[in-house]
Amino acid sequence: MYQFKLPDLGEGVHEGEILKWHINIGDNIKEDDPLVEVETDKAAVTIPSPKSGKIVSLTGKIGDTILVGNVVAVIAAEGEEVAAPPKVIAAEVAVPVTKVPAPPVVMPPLKGPVPAAPATRRFAREQGIDIQQAIPTGPGGRVTLDDVKRQLEGKAKKVPPTAEAAPEPGEERRAVAEFAAHAASAIPFLDIEPMPDFEQWGPVEREPLRSIRRKVAHRMVTSMILVPHVWHMDEADVTLLEEFRQREKQRRAGQPGGHLTLLAFVIKAVTAGLKAAPAFNASLDPFKEEIVYKKYYSIGIATDTGRGLMVPVIRDTDRKSILQISAAIEDLATRAREGKIEVAELHGGTFTITNVGPLGGTALIPAINYPEVAILGIGKVQEKPVVREGQIVIRKILPLTLAFDHRVADGADAARFVSELVRELSDPNLLLLET
Repeated sequence: MYQFKLPDLGEGVHEGEILKWHINIGDNIKEDDPLVEVETDKAAVTIPSPKSGKIVSLTGKIGDTILVGNVVAVIAAEGEEVAAPPKVIAAEVAVPVTKVPAPPVVMPPLKGPVPAAPATRRFAREQGIDIQQAIPTGPGGRVTLDDVKRQLEGKAKKVPPTAEAAPEPGEERRAVAEFAAHAASAIPFLDIEPMPDFEQWGPVEREPLRSIRRKVAHRMVTSMILVPHVWHMDEADVTLLEEFRQREKQRRAGQPGGHLTLLAFVIKAVTAGLKAAPAFNASLDPFKEEIVYKKYYSIGIATDTGRGLMVPVIRDTDRKSILQISAAIEDLATRAREGKIEVAELHGGTFTITNVGPLGGTALIPAINYPEVAILGIGKVQEKPVVREGQIVIRKILPLTLAFDHRVADGADAARFVSELVRELSDPNLLLLET
């Protein structure tokens, strides 16, 4: 019998939540038929069967989380005898996401250069120990001298991903308190307290933080704690641009890219701005203390979906026309909302735009999509009275907010960048020159 294991689902993806089984135990299935739909922290994917045969057993139920490399299903080939009655594989391969880590809390090994004192690194080298393999227990995931010694002695132990039994009364809160204290120990004055018992005041409903929503939470906490945010705000007069956009939208109705949202023009203007201000098309490597300037332009568009926030990436926007960008926006946003987007299409962005205009609101203060260093938030276009050549006139005004990492750019850089955006968005002819 063939044991099919959850395959690699993309860079940085280690687990997936079961959304839907397309078959039942005892069913016959053909190679490449849909087997199971799994949602990772990046996208929902349908996994096909690698073999033809009869389903002998399945792993877990809807809502369970399964790790990459664990058995998804057991398939018997045609004519092969099944020694035992069909059954669901034991629950130990499905990882519930609501468990609280049992003490002691140990930070997992980190990818990339690990934080450690020079003396600790030197000791590890002298002893022939790979410091990457040491289990860090110091503040903020730092590898200590004792961690290296435990690795040397072969006594370092990993904390199991789940507790074997339900915690005793009070044990869960103690575990949370210890975990919170450990997490906060690297940041002075940060005191993370366990949640109060909300049930004492009234009824509540609990929902596990899963998949995409959990990934968004991790990414935003990282961004807001690690990155010193600064925000620069301005307004663009898009009256002429809107007149041009509406004319072309009517003329190109039904053609590829003919929907022509304002976002397509903003992406083109941002791309031009990034060429002139490379600091905003970069990332900061905190371990190597280097600024990585990207020589390509791939813009992420924050998209509201039923599963949470996704950021599909439009690649090489410097080489695409406004019509091509418009078509890409429509395609990516639609597939993201339908859960059909590929994981690879959510990677590789250099700058993100979040557009709350269609939902309303005059402006927003966005959080940077780490490890990028800047994000542009655009609000709703509104008609406002403004002064032009001494006269009060009604113009269509687009609010802009640039959030940027103050480690790589200064306020003057942001002012110049946004001023260039305002200039290009105020004159459609300038944008056409970029195409």
